Amino acid sequence: MKNEDLKTNRPIGFEKVQIDDAFWAPRIETNLKVTLPLEYELCKSTGRIDAWRWKPGAPNEPHVFWDSDVAKWVEAAAYSLVKEANPELERLIDEYVDMMAEAQDENGYLNSHFLRVEPDKKWTNLHADHELYCAGHLMEAAVAYNNATGKRKFLDLICGFANLICEEFGSEPEKKQGYPGHPEIELALVKLYSATGERKYLELSRFFLLNRGTTPNYFKAELKSLNKEIPYSGFKYLQAHKPLLDQEAAEGHAVRALYLYTGMAEVAAETGDQGLADACRRLWLNVTTKRMHVTGGVGPSPTGEMFTFDYDLPNETAYAETCAAIALIFFARAMLTLEDAASYADIMERSLYNGVLSGVGLDGKHFFYANPLAASPQMNEFLPENRKTTRQEWFGCSCCPPNIARILASLGGYAYFEDQSGLTVNLYIALSAEFAVAGTKGILEVETNYPWDGDVRMTMGLPKSANFALKLRLPEWCDSPSLEVNGAIIDLQTHTTNGYACVNREWKDGDIARLIMPMKAKLMVAHPSVRQDTGRVAIQRGPLVYCLEETDNGPELERIIIPSDATFAETALDDLPSEVVALKCDAFREIQTDWDDKLYRDIRKVNNERRKTTVTAIPYHLWSNRKPGEMIVFARKTNSNACPHK
Repeated sequence: MKNEDLKTNRPIGFEKVQIDDAFWAPRIETNLKVTLPLEYELCKSTGRIDAWRWKPGAPNEPHVFWDSDVAKWVEAAAYSLVKEANPELERLIDEYVDMMAEAQDENGYLNSHFLRVEPDKKWTNLHADHELYCAGHLMEAAVAYNNATGKRKFLDLICGFANLICEEFGSEPEKKQGYPGHPEIELALVKLYSATGERKYLELSRFFLLNRGTTPNYFKAELKSLNKEIPYSGFKYLQAHKPLLDQEAAEGHAVRALYLYTGMAEVAAETGDQGLADACRRLWLNVTTKRMHVTGGVGPSPTGEMFTFDYDLPNETAYAETCAAIALIFFARAMLTLEDAASYADIMERSLYNGVLSGVGLDGKHFFYANPLAASPQMNEFLPENRKTTRQEWFGCSCCPPNIARILASLGGYAYFEDQSGLTVNLYIALSAEFAVAGTKGILEVETNYPWDGDVRMTMGLPKSANFALKLRLPEWCDSPSLEVNGAIIDLQTHTTNGYACVNREWKDGDIARLIMPMKAKLMVAHPSVRQDTGRVAIQRGPLVYCLEETDNGPELERIIIPSDATFAETALDDLPSEVVALKCDAFREIQTDWDDKLYRDIRKVNNERRKTTVTAIPYHLWSNRKPGEMIVFARKTNSNACPHK
């Protein structure tokens, strides 16, 4: 039963949005022309594509999560087909679907590992294996491909599998009371419900959510049956330590947690479940006010890829998996379907421009799995591939590269929302977007050089005049925005609600709204409880967080000290794209002398001199695109711009 307190905002489908943006369009083009073909070849060469035909004794034994890697690639490819016909790409997907059809059990079961490697282990190890997780990604891919091409074969295969899962799991006594160790199917089932109208898929998602962590704990019984110990971190790692409605903090594996919360928010929006909605708000606040890096990265611990505790936000050892930042964006968009609050879109923007975009190089061929906020290349010798501080071509666990591909391919679907009252702008991207509000269809043309410039010009294209609200996010980073409609200044003090400038009027064809958001570089400090950033500052300009690289500033970046009253000059760098705004400021470099080959010494005998220097900062998402070297986001600070000596 619907609760009227829960809104029905919906993102405008990316297929209705044509991006023509100097910042994003090249990235999207590289994603289409370089990243997608590369990822297919890597999935093919590693055995992921042909896993459905694997036979015992052959190389490349299918792993429990391989289906999800290819499914995300298919989803990204399907999104690209909406924008540009590609018969060869379509043929590759059809071949993959044909392989799945040949392998699928008569009862609908569909998982390459458990069909080919362990056919007698289906549904026996939900806490550790990825059956339901892979099923979820296959569902998302099938819905995307059906929407892109109108071909039903993949969707029909997946509906057969989903029907089997509905028969296997549920609250009825004869069914399994379990839920996925790696959440994802919860949000996928909502998409499948939306695509088919089958209510049982939505109800199954709700069952997985509400049964999770209840007593008796399903995972505890499962582990006992497998003669295995409870995980070292208990059931927090699996977000199953208590019922979801009682959870107050983000716990465990960060990607799993955020996929789970996304599913919660989407089910809440569809069903009007106020308990789920309240839990989502509580968990959102914990993540974004106590457990998120300034880059929008989340999950600080390499051990278990986990959340740890409030204000534990290390720099050099930060994990901040690319997939976790993507999952945070999913969660933010889902929360925006519950309520208009610019704070959700602020975080979506922060993660997108920093924590996600850092995960893929400018060439579209090299990736980061982890996204630390400080790095030293000397550590690479001791780090696994997923934590190296130089971008990698691929990973043994390659969840991140195809995840980036699918969010870039569908980026337009995150910018705008529409409901009965009007149109909401959450991201500022140069584009043309079709919308339908107040019984009128129209086109919004957006011109901007964001994120390098905060001047955004929006022109209405309407067949006839119509009364509706245009709601424009006023970003948290902007101190003094201004808004004009057809040249007339809008008083933002009286027209701002929940972080949005709201202009409710009769809009006519050709009307122009111009939002001006001055971009001035500023120094950011962390909450005093973030012990790792005490006495440190980060640089931010607009939505972009900046970093220092050895390429521009020389080695030993920890010796650089930035004055708290530093002012920044904007500049361009020859070895980065011409449109990139780099920043320079006066700072100090600590020069240490007279150590006489000692590792420790009396402070009274140390003569540390600070000399003036010029520091160059670049957007964090661009680090490691040039020469390998050190990098830091949070630099040491001093409270004076004088040049002190010791």
